[in-house]
This record gives sequence, C-alpha cells and structure tokens, in this order.
Amino acid sequence: MALLEDGAWRGKVWTGAWTDGSGGTYAAVEPATGEELGEVGNATPADVEKAAARAVDAQRSWAALPFEQRAAVLRRAGDLLTANSAEIKTWLARETGAIQPFGDFQVHTSAQECYEASALPSHPYGELLRSGAPRLSFARRVPVGVVGVIAPFNVPTILAIRAIAPALALGNAVILKPDPRTAVSGGAMFARIFEEAGVPAGVFQVLPGGADVGEALVVEPAVRVIAFTGSTKAGRAVGALAGQHLKRAHLELGGNSALIVMDDVDVAAAASVGAYGTFAHQGQICMATSRHLVHSSIAEEYTAVLTAKVENLPVGDTFRDQVALGPIIDANQRDRVHGLVTSSVEQGATLRTGGTYEGLFYRPTVLGDVPVDAPAYQQEIFGPVAPVTPFSSLEEVVGLASGTEYGLSLGILTRDVYAGLELAERIPAGLVHINDQTVNDEAVAPFGGVGASGTGSRHGGAQANIEAFTETQWVTLRGDLPAYPF
Repeated sequence: MALLEDGAWRGKVWTGAWTDGSGGTYAAVEPATGEELGEVGNATPADVEKAAARAVDAQRSWAALPFEQRAAVLRRAGDLLTANSAEIKTWLARETGAIQPFGDFQVHTSAQECYEASALPSHPYGELLRSGAPRLSFARRVPVGVVGVIAPFNVPTILAIRAIAPALALGNAVILKPDPRTAVSGGAMFARIFEEAGVPAGVFQVLPGGADVGEALVVEPAVRVIAFTGSTKAGRAVGALAGQHLKRAHLELGGNSALIVMDDVDVAAAASVGAYGTFAHQGQICMATSRHLVHSSIAEEYTAVLTAKVENLPVGDTFRDQVALGPIIDANQRDRVHGLVTSSVEQGATLRTGGTYEGLFYRPTVLGDVPVDAPAYQQEIFGPVAPVTPFSSLEEVVGLASGTEYGLSLGILTRDVYAGLELAERIPAGLVHINDQTVNDEAVAPFGGVGASGTGSRHGGAQANIEAFTETQWVTLRGDLPAYPF
C-alpha cells in the first residue's frame, strides 16, 4: 500500500479528510536539488480555530472507546510505519536530507513509539486514597482533551510521533503543526498512517503553516497542552504564551552538548565516536556533539585523527548518491553555520578542515583550540562542525561542560566508567551517556533537557507520557447524602 501515491494530499491540509487550507498552497522543495516535490496546503489561524472545534467533538467519543480499541489503533499505526518504510525513507531523504541508515532509525523508532504507546490505554490510571469521611476516595488520570504538537524539520517523524502517539493512546485529540519545510514526511505521512490505522475523523489533524499557526495553536482555548520541539528562542516564546493562557507547555529545545574525552581512552576509537556525534545528519540534531572537550595530553592527537576521519567523508544528495552527509535544510541555516565557523576562526580557533560549501552542501568541519568565548563554543551550531577545546583537570572540565545555558545531552569517554558517572553527577544534563556520544534516543526512555534545553523529561516511558498528556482528577463516592448543619 502506497501512502501518498494517489496525490490526494497535494495542496491540502488534513482535517479528517483532505481539504483546502485557508492560506492557499506553497511548494515543498528538495534541499539537495531545489526541485519542487509537490504543493502543500497552507493553514492559517482560522483553520486552527475550526480544527479545535472538530477536535473537541471528536475527542469525547475517542476517549470513551474501550481501551483495547485505542491500543489496537496504535499497534496498527506502528505496523503501517514499518510496512511503508521504503516510501517514508524516500521522503525523508528528499525532504530532509537524511541518509538511508538515519531514515531506517527514524522509521524504526517511530514505530516503536506507537508500540510503546499502545500499552498506555491499559496502564493503571488511578489510586485509592484514604479519607477521613465515610466515602470512597480516589484519584484518576483523565485525558486533557486536545493536545497541540509543534514539530521541527530536522527529525520530523520521531519528534512528532513521540507526542502524537501517547497523546492519542491516552484518549486525547491531537492537532499537529509540522514545520512547513518538512510537511510531507512530518505531516501528510502521519495523516495517512493514522487514517489507515483507524483514528476517527477529527481526532487527528495536520495543519502545516508558519509561526502564526503555531501561535494560534498555543492560544486556542480548546488546546490544553502544547508539546513543542524546536529552538530555545522559539521555545521561550511558546512557554511564555502558554503561561499567559494557563496551559502546560512541554518544551524540548536546543542543545550545546559536550563530549568529554579523558586521557585514558583509545584515541582513534574516541574520535570515531565523536565524529558520529557531530556529523550524523549534518549535525542537525538537538543532541549533536557540539563541543569536544578533550584532555590536553591527547587533544592534538584527537583533533588530528578526527580531522583525518572527516576530510574524505562524501557529502551530497542522499536520495541519489551513497554519501555520509546530505544538505543543510536551507540557505538561512547554512549561512548561520558558516557565520559561526568564520567568526570563531577570527576569534582564535584553528580551521583544521572544512569551512566551505557548495549550494546547501557544507563540508564537515573541525575547529581546533576553540576559545570558550568563540561563537562555535557558546552557541548551538546545528550543522556539521566539531569544535575541540582542551582541558587539563577535572575541575576545569566540569566548569567547561557546565559553562553554557544548555543542558540536554552529555557524553563521557573513559576507561574508568565509575569515575565517568561520578563526573556526570557534577554537570547538569537531561541525558548522560558514559562511553558513548551524545545522540541517543529510545522510545522506552524518558527524554528531555534542563536549563535552556527545555522543561525536563516529558517524552518516553509510560510515567512521563501519562504525566504529560493527562490530568489528575480527585473523585469521591458516598452511599448516602451527608447531613450538613445548614
């Protein structure tokens, strides 16, 4: 079964059926070639208001279904993701520049998110409470109602489904706003998956659009929870706006993740680990290894080996060629990455390799001896750039690793794993990986950052998902009416 082959999605938004968006259409563009892949329906705030009204009506019936039926829908969605992996990976390659192994990872993890979510409807959803009165008292988890999901361009399947799947499983309706640059692989594809899986009309809707659509989703009274993944700048705005409207916002934001390389490692092996952490998916991953903090006794050797590893990495069209890195998503992002590289070199970093581009293809770049005040050290790069900064002591590296506003992922490479764990306890991070790089994700694990990287673990694992997408309700029952002195 081909999900999008019939073309019904072209120029449309998904409201339970393919309909015109009130903002007209725009072109989905392949970054590698500039080729137009099709017209996408463009939503406006008016579409959000209508979608919310549909969602409120549809959610009541969806939540009232026997839990086995919602579980079955999520299992079918996981099966459909797996069965249509070739088509989904084609769109991921063409729309996002993902190489095939990264496409495989996205499809596999997205399916696992659905399978894990399918266990939520049957999960215990309350507890008995003691009461001083002669009554039955208990707390139970109930759906929030309508959940808004705002997803980014870089990993559009995983970063949408990890909120969509548990929210649906727990009895909510979902309105998804995918990034307009990846509205096919991260939007239309999900519309078809959940339609085929059996989600009733109105329970899941897809509204591609710009920042005005995202803002409308946050302020819409019927939408009670926002799950946002994106930049820290945008996340601050979403969080502030959600707070004004007294609704929860689960924010998974940017990162500037450190990989600490101790002096007892196999340098060649460590450089391989570090290279993957930085250059996977062109560095366009929130968890990407953005700072290589390397013990001064091996820093030059590590930088040299890392440079040699990436100098000959093939960069090109991930759909048509066998390459290691694809294109940057667009010219604005490419120029931002290049600006961070050039300004950091001006401030004293050594350009060891890279720092050039053709079109949207940016060469993998290694910067040596990066000063701590350089832009490539202080800011999230979101591109294929590996800044290396040496350190001499544990106290120094703790200060370095903790010295930015971000706190997403941390990797520590050392033969002494217990010393590594002890070191990790001194550095704020939502995710810690001893003897691995910083890019790791599993559907069963809670995911989230601290500081400017977000509001903590809100995705992954039953408990985090239940807390994210339900409300706690206190209920009491009496057999007879009580007597009051009025």
